[in-house]
Amino acid sequence: MSRILITGANGYIGYHTVKNLMIQYPEHQIIAVDFSNRNIDSKINFIKMDLLANALKETLFEDLGRPDVCLHLAWQDGFNHNAESHIDNLSSHYHFLKNLIEHGCRHIAVAGSFREYGAHNGLARECDPVVADNYYAWAKTSLYNLLKIFTAGKDVCLQWLRFFTPYGDDEHNNSILTKILKWEKEGKTSFPFTEGKEQYDYIHIDVLAEQIVRIILQEKINGIINCCSGKPTSLKDMVESFIQEHRLKIRPEYGAFPSRPYDADVIYGDTTKIKQIMNG
Repeated sequence: MSRILITGANGYIGYHTVKNLMIQYPEHQIIAVDFSNRNIDSKINFIKMDLLANALKETLFEDLGRPDVCLHLAWQDGFNHNAESHIDNLSSHYHFLKNLIEHGCRHIAVAGSFREYGAHNGLARECDPVVADNYYAWAKTSLYNLLKIFTAGKDVCLQWLRFFTPYGDDEHNNSILTKILKWEKEGKTSFPFTEGKEQYDYIHIDVLAEQIVRIILQEKINGIINCCSGKPTSLKDMVESFIQEHRLKIRPEYGAFPSRPYDADVIYGDTTKIKQIMNG
């Protein structure tokens, strides 16, 4: 049995990861941390804490239940890629994880993002160079590099989970699909949109949660790991399918907005490492 600390446990990805771990692997002890436990099962050990404000606290490791594994999902403004909070909070994220490692946590898994690949087109392999062309990607890439330097030569398993684009349970997400549901309920008949030609690697939230859990329950495969489906789908096809599935009346106004300059035309993840883990 391991004591597994999950930060950002009340969030979209955190909630589904906690749920998967609790149901599929009940032998492990979950320690869930966030500002709120609204979405967290009452049977889970929950700690309300501002992790970044307590990043340097000497008793932090003890206060968090002396975890064997830390899955660090907590992150502010993840959908606002040029929010300056990504820069402002970077050192606190680093010191929080450094603090846990120094006091005995020997397995650290951190949420990265496919955004670290920048405007890379086509298949994205974990070994491909990163192009930090917005604050979010820069902060994530910088945190990974800092942790690599700090853990070098130490008996620590460091896993960097590059999430691609999750969907499903969309009322609890913060994606364009969530916004479409909101606009439909408000009675809007249309919404401005890009051409929708960009192709992303979409992964259902339940599949992503299972991948995350399987990654942190093993240490043989570490470093950067793509969490993805390995299949590109256009944003337009995803939106049209979503509207049809939910029988919505609202329609996108294609071409009303330009694509963001840092969006790739098509990007999807190499599944070699995640398949090894899932089949292991």
